[in-house]
Amino acid sequence: MISDGLLDGTGRRIALHDVDDENWRAVADVAPLDGQRRYVPALAARYLVLSLREGVWNSLAVCADDTVVGHVMWGRDEDGSYWVGGMLVDGAEQGKGVGRAAARTLVRWLADRTDCAVLRLSYHPDNTAAERLYTSLGFRPVSAGAEDTGEEDSGEVVAELAAVAVRGSRW
Repeated sequence: MISDGLLDGTGRRIALHDVDDENWRAVADVAPLDGQRRYVPALAARYLVLSLREGVWNSLAVCADDTVVGHVMWGRDEDGSYWVGGMLVDGAEQGKGVGRAAARTLVRWLADRTDCAVLRLSYHPDNTAAERLYTSLGFRPVSAGAEDTGEEDSGEVVAELAAVAVRGSRW
């Protein structure tokens, strides 16, 4: 279990758990609101398959107390950067601070690794809720060159945060 002691807006403790024999079905069934399906899959099951089949991502169950309310995954790139991906909070649980607490918990956990220098993530440029959340946590779009707008080839905005900004701070 990964916990930073954060609570959602209803007072439930948000923690990240390994996906295991007991919770995988609940994680697979996590579904976004209908209007978010242009940014994320219809079910977190797709992210679980990516974690199992590609060997790059590591899925985690987002739990509020003992209830699965979402999914998030992380990976390490060849350049040594750590990535946050596949964050999906069940539609019925949105607006309660679950996503913010889950993102903060994962980012803190990754940033505390001695080999972590930078954290990255990506989001669709029209996904203003994701942009607001990640910007509020300190992530900034990457600009590799004068003509780069922070978007990678897949059309997603890539944003990053230096681990030192998180590590050892009250971030």
